[in-house]
Amino acid sequence: MSFPPVPTGSPDVEVARVALLSVHTSPLAQPGTGDGGGLNVYVRETATRLAARGVHVDVFTRWADPDLPATVPLADGVDVHHIEAGPRRPLDKQEVANQLCGFVLALQRHPTAGSHDLLHAHYWLSGWVGRRVSERWGAPLVQTFHTLGVLKNATLAPGDVPEPPLRLVAEQRVAHDADRLLVLTCGEARLLHRHYGISGRNLTVVPAGVDLSRFVPRPSVPPSGRAPQLLFVGRLQPLKGPDVAIRTLAEVRHHVPDAELTIIGGVSGNGRHAMGPPELTALATELGVADAVHLEPAVDQAELVGRYHRADVVLVPSRSETFGLVALEAQACGVPVVAAAVPGLEAVVGTGGTLVAGHDPADHAAAVVHYLEDREAAEAASRAGIETGRRSSWDRTVDRLLAVYGEVARPRRAVAV
Repeated sequence: MSFPPVPTGSPDVEVARVALLSVHTSPLAQPGTGDGGGLNVYVRETATRLAARGVHVDVFTRWADPDLPATVPLADGVDVHHIEAGPRRPLDKQEVANQLCGFVLALQRHPTAGSHDLLHAHYWLSGWVGRRVSERWGAPLVQTFHTLGVLKNATLAPGDVPEPPLRLVAEQRVAHDADRLLVLTCGEARLLHRHYGISGRNLTVVPAGVDLSRFVPRPSVPPSGRAPQLLFVGRLQPLKGPDVAIRTLAEVRHHVPDAELTIIGGVSGNGRHAMGPPELTALATELGVADAVHLEPAVDQAELVGRYHRADVVLVPSRSETFGLVALEAQACGVPVVAAAVPGLEAVVGTGGTLVAGHDPADHAAAVVHYLEDREAAEAASRAGIETGRRSSWDRTVDRLLAVYGEVARPRRAVAV
């Protein structure tokens, strides 16, 4: 299949007001815990930068915290609106699916309803809402899935459960009905084309970015003479592979006996009862590395950058990944990455790290040991990763978003006139 050129330059139509739908998780939530992750970062970073370009952004998310008001200003020109749909408490994504009709009805009554040039839905739950609201508001729908059920089911991790048929059907319908699908990588585009028959004309690759004002290169490679530090950042669920990270450490310690691993993240996902701190601690004990594994809760990005700077290698052993944001952040900081060779990571990790076929801990450990024992290789990967980060700013992401928004809004406006 072929794709149209990536939009660049000024949009054909100036877009003044955009609705971002993030039904199941809020940009105010802490990434790395619950259902918070790269999607939250994407929505927050793009919303604030769109507003800086003069676009007013309304973010609509389910009201899951009773202590928050109905509307929270995220930045100048960005308002996060909490929509009443089910109880005001966190719900599992499967439970959120049961509240979508209520979300649509409440959204229809919102004071801003129908005032937007377009809707941009994030994840399939938001797409389900956007598909219904788009027609009623007379506004085009742009969709970013972030993850796809067909991909997760094809690469199911031990201890995880398949995505439900409802999700697969909803994704297919949203994919066909959206005015434009934005994908994070060419691999995701090929997946949508292969499984759902989506034309390349309706797909645009808009990668995520990295905050280059925050994730800056570390001053120097960590000095020798201290215990080598491995780092895993992500939600504690089978999909992300924290168990692989622990098994990798056990293999690494056969060659580098004082190596340590820090795991930063909170429990989430369908396999939440199979990959939490108790299970990971038990695995580390079984492998004889409990003294070298440190489990810590998720931290905000201001603190996370310091964790990257202290690491010798960042592990990203995901079973599947639509876009490896952690791998990109680590490279921007100049930290070598050892990642699984899955499509979303293949698009992000270049010579700033090593892609490992499969999830055999011995193979991942060999790549880690190479960086720990060969300082020149680590420094070369650090330089390459920094360059990868420089080419991946959020401002470039927003340039592409604005161009797509202008293309998509133009036909609808022409009809309205």
